[in-house]
Amino acid sequence: MSGPESPLMPRGFRRGAALTLLFASVLVTASARGLLPDGDGELSSAGSAATAVDNGGSDRAEADRDAVARAAAEAMADGKSAAAAAEEVVSRSGDRWGAVYDKREYEEFAQALDGSYTGVGLWAKRAADGRVEVSRVQRGGPAERAGIRVGDRIRAIDGKPIDGRPVSQVVALLRGDGKGAERGATAKVGSTVALGLQRGAHTWTETLRRARLATEAVTVHRLADHAVMIKVAAFTKGSGERVREAVRRAPAGAGVLLDLRGNSGGLVTEAVTAASAFLDGGLVATYDVHGEQKALYAGPGGDTERPVVALVDGGTMSAAELVTGALQDRGRAVTVGSRTFGKASVQMPEPLPDGSVAELTVGHYRTPAGHDLDGKGITPDLAVSERAEERARTVLSGLGTGS
Repeated sequence: MSGPESPLMPRGFRRGAALTLLFASVLVTASARGLLPDGDGELSSAGSAATAVDNGGSDRAEADRDAVARAAAEAMADGKSAAAAAEEVVSRSGDRWGAVYDKREYEEFAQALDGSYTGVGLWAKRAADGRVEVSRVQRGGPAERAGIRVGDRIRAIDGKPIDGRPVSQVVALLRGDGKGAERGATAKVGSTVALGLQRGAHTWTETLRRARLATEAVTVHRLADHAVMIKVAAFTKGSGERVREAVRRAPAGAGVLLDLRGNSGGLVTEAVTAASAFLDGGLVATYDVHGEQKALYAGPGGDTERPVVALVDGGTMSAAELVTGALQDRGRAVTVGSRTFGKASVQMPEPLPDGSVAELTVGHYRTPAGHDLDGKGITPDLAVSERAEERARTVLSGLGTGS
């Protein structure tokens, strides 16, 4: 999936990959929203087994959080923007993934975690001739209702030609991000966007009204030899169980191609559930928050027999890397593609007086074998840069059946 018009696309890494669904920022957020079990739950953290690690980093994180809170409070007292003051502190902290979201941005973030977004329901990609065209249309969305089809060329958005623009900018314009670029605002439900389109020799303008749409995080396709491709675009709410269901419904012994390319992360609970589809308990990852080391475990009863190939690339990030690392380290999948992004840090949200939220790095997670992926990523077992899907299918067919 190239250039999805959804909140899972990075808007730019200047503000810590704002509003992308990254494991680290979701770990504590999910806990606060009741999405990360604790205590003796199946997917619990290590709890009483926690041990102190990296106290220096923990102390720095606490100091940064105190500085952000203090700057925000002082700004509010002076009648200034708490978010702007916090963002200045975060930018000076040197925290690569630190970010500040205004109230609306954070609401969009929470909605994205629940598997919804504001848009018109289409995906865009760069065609071979350099033009931007529609690559997919969401069923029941505004674009489909208007008769827009896969292959239609997008010539302009709101009267502005888009030729030469990166697809990411086109996506931002479709969602309305460009109307508030300085603060990263997204257009409201019900707002309109005019698309200049072309189909063959016919050109026309279609005005669409943005709507709240459900993301299609998991799609399943049958491949040759009864193999199954499970594409996970992001680990939004419910996606982990959909992966498990897809594995359960796959023909007996059929191989699974788990496509995690372009997956920018998501809820850690969903990532662990997805990994559990191929594991029968055991370690998925360890992580540290404020110097305490914890662990995440797979649930019991996963399919440990059928062949699995995980397809990854440089857009495989965070929670998707958590799944990849677990399956690779535990010998459960052959990984094919290019080196993953390398996002393995944990952020903690800090509410500010004006309703905005600051996030600062407080720790890192590691694979079952203890590999720290932050800034390094995962090197696939078979590194390929071209025709990766074809190579992955070849590898899967060579693994035989899981009888």
